[in-house]
Amino acid sequence: MQTTGREDEFREYVLTRGPALLRAAHQLTGHPLDAEDLLQSALTKTYLAWDRIEDRNALDGYVRRAMVNINISQWRRRKLEEYPSDELPEVAAGHEAASAEVTSEVQEALERALQELPERMRAAIVLRYYEDMTEPEIARTLGISVGTVKSTVSRAMAKLRSALGLPR
Repeated sequence: MQTTGREDEFREYVLTRGPALLRAAHQLTGHPLDAEDLLQSALTKTYLAWDRIEDRNALDGYVRRAMVNINISQWRRRKLEEYPSDELPEVAAGHEAASAEVTSEVQEALERALQELPERMRAAIVLRYYEDMTEPEIARTLGISVGTVKSTVSRAMAKLRSALGLPR
């Protein structure tokens, strides 16, 4: 098979500039396989327009603009695969019961572990994670310093993890 000068010139361009153009495509798509597809589509358009591109120094710009345009077109063509609904789907009864049982067991174990904590630790944990208070708010509420809040919460969390058999 004999190649033309046009094909050789294009092949040389792709070989020398391909890696840099692929990095640009990856920045556009955020995914390596999508980037390869995008670059391939842009290079196809570039090859078809090769004879019309007079300034060979502008090739990178041409390919990048083609990638941006193709990427935008793909966004616009995408159809929603999930649609919002006013009604939630039915949940299998067996799954719901098993899930509720596990959740109940975890909650009971957590309640027991919380009750075993010293009063200040328990108060700091409840204020931080149940009441969603900031460390300065907890410090004001308990009349202690922010540093004491931090260390108390840290030690309390370590005790809770240990009591629940969770990794540190």
